[in-house]
Amino acid sequence: MRRSDLVRNSPRGKSARTSQIVFGERQHLLRVLDSVERSALPAARLEQERRIIEQLIHARTQELNRINAGWDEKIGQVLSAEVKPDALDQLSRQAPKEDYYLLRLISEHPKVPAKTLNRLSHHPYAAIRENIARHPNSDAATLSRLSRDRSQPLWYLVAFNPNAPAPLRKKLQERMRRLGERSATATQ
Repeated sequence: MRRSDLVRNSPRGKSARTSQIVFGERQHLLRVLDSVERSALPAARLEQERRIIEQLIHARTQELNRINAGWDEKIGQVLSAEVKPDALDQLSRQAPKEDYYLLRLISEHPKVPAKTLNRLSHHPYAAIRENIARHPNSDAATLSRLSRDRSQPLWYLVAFNPNAPAPLRKKLQERMRRLGERSATATQ
C-alpha cells in the first residue's frame, strides 16, 4: 500500500488524514494501553500513562467522528450480519471520500449491490477499486471499465472475476499468459 493511497493532499500542501490512518492509530493505542496495563509499573506511573493513552484514544475517536459523524456505529452497522444491501448503499452515499476505512469495508461486503460497487469504483483509494475488481457482485460494465484503469493493473483481478464478459476475461487471461512467457524468457 502506498502512502498516497491513504492520504490526500490539501491545497496548502499538507495531507488530510483519512479514517484508515486514524483508525489504525486508535487500534495501535488500544494495544499500547493493554500492554501498559499488563506491565509491572508503579501505581502512580501506571495511572498517569493510562490517562495519557486514554486521552489519545479519545482524540482519535473524536477525529473519526469529525470525518464521519457516528463513525463507530456506522462501522458496526456494516459489520453486522443483518445489514441489508440498501443500508450499505445508503452508508456509501453518505460517507465522505475521506472515510477510506468505511468505504473499503463496504466495497468488500458480500451483500453490497452492483450499483454501489459501480459508484465506488471511481474512488481514489486503490484498495477500494481492487476490492471491486474482484467482487462477485460487480457488474460487467464496471469490470470492463476497471480493466482499462491506467492508475493500477486492475485488469489482472478482472481476468478472474466470473462476472467479467467472457471475451474480456479470455483477452485478459491471454495477456497474462503472454506476460508470463516474456518473463520466463527474460530470466533464461
